[in-house]
Amino acid sequence: MSKTAELAHLFQALKAPAAARSLPALADRAREEAWSYERFAEVLLGTEVAARDSHGGEARIKAARFPARKTLEEFDFSFQRSVKKTVIEHLGQLDFLHARENVVLLGPPGTGKTHLAIAVSIRACLAGHRVAFATATEWVARLAEAKRHTGLDAELRRLSFIPLLVVDEVGYIPFDPEAANLMFSLVSARYERASLIVTSNKPFSAWGEIFGDDVVAAAMIDRLVHHAEILALKGDSYRLRDKDLAGPAGPAGRD
Repeated sequence: MSKTAELAHLFQALKAPAAARSLPALADRAREEAWSYERFAEVLLGTEVAARDSHGGEARIKAARFPARKTLEEFDFSFQRSVKKTVIEHLGQLDFLHARENVVLLGPPGTGKTHLAIAVSIRACLAGHRVAFATATEWVARLAEAKRHTGLDAELRRLSFIPLLVVDEVGYIPFDPEAANLMFSLVSARYERASLIVTSNKPFSAWGEIFGDDVVAAAMIDRLVHHAEILALKGDSYRLRDKDLAGPAGPAGRD
């Protein structure tokens, strides 16, 4: 057995298949370019680390349970002009996540809130961070279930180990008092400890109506926005951009 084959066998035994696959070509290149032993080891092990990071990122994306896969590169800034590309690119650098801050995306349906929330979250997954995605009603159901069985505090502690939670579609369905208190508990538990991305089709002024309690809504907003990037998206729905909504009598009115 040649030395290269022997080393490849050892890497396989160490469960480092990417390094094993790269070994023959990298060994030839190292000899041709007279790499030091340290340089050869760095490049060879780097291929394995990169492969594991990629695989781990895909596993985290799957575990996050996104409803679709979206990227920042796919976002149509020519259609959605109310947000600056530089601001979104900065969010994609994940400084807010390292600082345990929040991102709040407000705007009418179809303006790109969920797309941006998913795209930034996928960046987080690929950078090594765990993410959990759900709609506001799904989070409330999950917390209510935990409260009945394992206990709300235990569930909030478990969620605290996930660096980023996405709460999508706040405002599409009104909350009863118990649901409002559960959502407040989630926001409060993560305040200055871990990040949230929240999307809503309603302005903050309407959250008292959503949660059925102005005091709870105000307290929630206070904690949510204290350390947050707030983006207000405007315009028509991207999903309807190619639809002819005009009836036979002429253009339809807008809300």
